[in-house]
Amino acid sequence: MISSTLLASLPRSLCSLGLVLALGCCDNAPPEATGDPRTQGPLFQLQNFRQTAPDSFRASFETSQGDFVVAIHREWAPLAADRFFNLVVNGWYDGVRFHRVLDGFTAGFGIHDDPYVNLVWRKRALTDDPVLQRNSRGRLAFAKSTPNSRTVQVFVNLKDNSTSLDDNGFTPFGEVIEGMEVLDALYSGYGDGPPRGDGVYQAMAIAKGAEYLDEFTNLDRINRATLLPEGS
Repeated sequence: MISSTLLASLPRSLCSLGLVLALGCCDNAPPEATGDPRTQGPLFQLQNFRQTAPDSFRASFETSQGDFVVAIHREWAPLAADRFFNLVVNGWYDGVRFHRVLDGFTAGFGIHDDPYVNLVWRKRALTDDPVLQRNSRGRLAFAKSTPNSRTVQVFVNLKDNSTSLDDNGFTPFGEVIEGMEVLDALYSGYGDGPPRGDGVYQAMAIAKGAEYLDEFTNLDRINRATLLPEGS
């Protein structure tokens, strides 16, 4: 849960940037049982998400609005780069939606349609990397709610947010190098989530997955994310 002290210290635009961890808000929160057939897919094989990323790599994102390419720099934030590399390699972002797009601020993605996957990964938080780069336009960072709470949600800065985000510990680990116009075109009509808008309530999306997200029919989606060959 985001503490009232932290909320009070952040600008209004930041208060729901973090990954909400309150899955317990729903009575039908999915079980976490190793023998449950609903928890046997590749995204549950956590031992496959432990590779060290290259010093730099690029990934292509095919979306409902077009394609964009990101370049990741491990020296900027090694823990974030390793996590993102493993998520892309193992197909985490294939099919996920841009669940929080705030015009002129950020575009966020990373909540999975499968609530069982969300449940497992909400416990895989990373220690924070120090902020070595600015949250300028086009830079990527993991969302978080409190210190050391980054998991799978990522946002792209749609403008220079360094003044509001750098000092609050949002650590850039890469940048968009092609297709920034695709991110600018993402649907932003829902606005922020409750209570500030009518957009996606992240705790509900994490707990119910597609059952809830399907109500937001205009959300853009990542169709596929892939690593690009070195030198291509």
